[in-house]
Amino acid sequence: MRGREAELAELAGMLRRPRGRFAVLCAAGGMGKTTVAAQFASQANAAGWRVFWVRWRDSADLAQQMVQAALACGLTEAELESARAGRASLPDVVWRQLGRARRWLLVLDNADVPQEIGPAGEPLADYRGWIRPHGRGLLVVTSRDSSPQTWGPRARLLPLKPLPAQPAGQILVDAAPAAGTAEQARDLAMRLGGLPLALHAAGTYLAGPTSRYRTFTTYRQALEHELPLLLGAEHPDASHPRVARTVVRHTWEVSLDQLAREGNDLARPVLRLLAVLAEAPIPLSLITPDLLSAVTGDDVTVPALEAAFAGLHRYGLLDLPYSPGDAGRASGISGPAQVVLHPLIREINVVALAAEVSHLATWHRALAERLTAAVHEVDEQGRAGWPAAVLLAPHLPVLLELLDPRSATHHRTALNTLAQVLEHAGAFSAARLLHERVLDFESRTLGPQHPDTLTSRNHLANALFGMGEPAEAIRLLRQTLEDRNRVLGPTHPDTLISCHDLACALDGTGRHAEAVSLLRQTLADHARVLGVMHPHTLGSRDSLGLALDGLGEHTEAVRLLRQTVEDRIRVLGPEHHLTLLSRHNLASALARQGEHAEAVRLLRQTLADHARVLGVMHPHTLGSRDSLGLALDGLGEHAEAVRLHRQTVEDRIRVLGPEHPDTLTSRHNLASALARMGEHEEAVRLLRQTFADRIRVLGLEHPHTERTRHDLEIASAAWRAAQRRQTWSRPSRR
Repeated sequence: MRGREAELAELAGMLRRPRGRFAVLCAAGGMGKTTVAAQFASQANAAGWRVFWVRWRDSADLAQQMVQAALACGLTEAELESARAGRASLPDVVWRQLGRARRWLLVLDNADVPQEIGPAGEPLADYRGWIRPHGRGLLVVTSRDSSPQTWGPRARLLPLKPLPAQPAGQILVDAAPAAGTAEQARDLAMRLGGLPLALHAAGTYLAGPTSRYRTFTTYRQALEHELPLLLGAEHPDASHPRVARTVVRHTWEVSLDQLAREGNDLARPVLRLLAVLAEAPIPLSLITPDLLSAVTGDDVTVPALEAAFAGLHRYGLLDLPYSPGDAGRASGISGPAQVVLHPLIREINVVALAAEVSHLATWHRALAERLTAAVHEVDEQGRAGWPAAVLLAPHLPVLLELLDPRSATHHRTALNTLAQVLEHAGAFSAARLLHERVLDFESRTLGPQHPDTLTSRNHLANALFGMGEPAEAIRLLRQTLEDRNRVLGPTHPDTLISCHDLACALDGTGRHAEAVSLLRQTLADHARVLGVMHPHTLGSRDSLGLALDGLGEHTEAVRLLRQTVEDRIRVLGPEHHLTLLSRHNLASALARQGEHAEAVRLLRQTLADHARVLGVMHPHTLGSRDSLGLALDGLGEHAEAVRLHRQTVEDRIRVLGPEHPDTLTSRHNLASALARMGEHEEAVRLLRQTFADRIRVLGLEHPHTERTRHDLEIASAAWRAAQRRQTWSRPSRR
């Protein structure tokens, strides 16, 4: 009963005061519904309540057991005979007596097929059959069916979830105290997903004197290679439902068999197909009727597919997550419908699929085609497809694992396309996942110096920089630039991209002089090789303007950035995200040049455009808002600047994390605006925190860290001076 204290307390409260309700312990197989009900029944019995345990088999057996419970509660033979003679309804007679009697608990166990409980042809939720909330005791039902529609408005559903780490680990320690430490037990428990049935199976195995694996650690390690043997083995008596419920491999097949008997034959292949994908939320849009038709060979309709998902959810075999993902936050667009599988349900279904299907290649090929099609769909949708792109990201590496290497080029292209979509969305962590997988695959199959491998390494470095890991990004970019110089030559377009990206990373870490040197050469080479109006050339000019601005050469920076804005409008259009970025960079340079009024005007326009085109929480939008705060602060509008900076700090923490370099920049800017407004105490507190964080994240010698140290010294001196003035201004007391 470890970890089930809340459910037991809820049941105890209902037992004392049912208030016209009954309880339903509901969950997928293996969650311990019967165990919880048995423990509660034992507690009620010990407290003096009459306890009746009814195990569902069929309608006739249920009627007999319910009659026995009513007789034990005082039902007379005359009333029973009236029902048997057809003069009264038998359920009415039984429940009339249960309404008169007090202090009873009736458990109806394994009521997994509520529609068969009766009365025939009527919804159970009408409460005219054997399930009623009207007694003066408490009815507790255990069922795999978790639908509120099934049980009606008077049911108190108590869904059982996997156990948390601490109680789950303690269950293993209880079963096998000599198998290791509590921490090792918790690690194994989490590997088993906190599933009580799996914990029981593992604990029983570890306690066995002849088991091959005798410790929590060795068992957990063995699961990586021997899960089909340890938890996925078939039981010879699995055809017996009572046996199947107690075996990890078979417990969920009981639910799938029931769905099939209800006419939902699609539930099993849908669950098997979901299991092939990664252990992550799955967008429902990925699973289409055409995909199911390809793997089953049958015609599949949308209603049938929707019924399969509904049935799987009703029986607890899949769940619904609640987080829309970082692209949903960044774009301001709600996330698409999605489902998740319990990790162990997923793994056992992979084992079952391999045992059932002789031609897995058909499944893999159909899934690969659907995944690549899904990438094209989100690419074509633009911003609207960003949340779905984040959900797709963990599943796309399946393409590199399941298929013929001859298809690898096509599928690597799909991964790279999706990664580019994610980078446009500002979802750098999801893009990093894809770049890492492609780089690993290409390094093994093509070699570390192949041009495609070098491209993937460059992509990974840029994603790392976007995530706020500049040191590793710069290391990879330097290595890639050296390798491309050697393999492709110094003026190859890919080499120039590496040179440009390295310079941008250096500029972003305050190394402006080195960045300017690289960018001047890259701009000249891009203009000569690609032309002066090529997007890459414009990108080099834009980056050079930024670097010059960082170096303090504001006039030259403004000149280059003005020209780039005009050219990007002409080449890309006024609302292309790169055009907006150039306009933002120009405005920031104007502010640093002292042209605050023009900077504010440009930044207000850019912020509005960024919010409309990319979303209010996109990293570029947050950057525009941060820069607008700086420009307003320079214009003397400190209160408005503080308001914007506070909002930006909060949003960057939510989107990028509390220690991302951009978040630290926003916090520094907020502190500076507070200091100018005279709020020295809060400014000093924020600068101290930012200084410590920048030392840890960027290093003591980083220019941004140095700037925070400098501003902290000034703000601290101003605070001390303000305190002295306040002391001097106080009237003396005698």
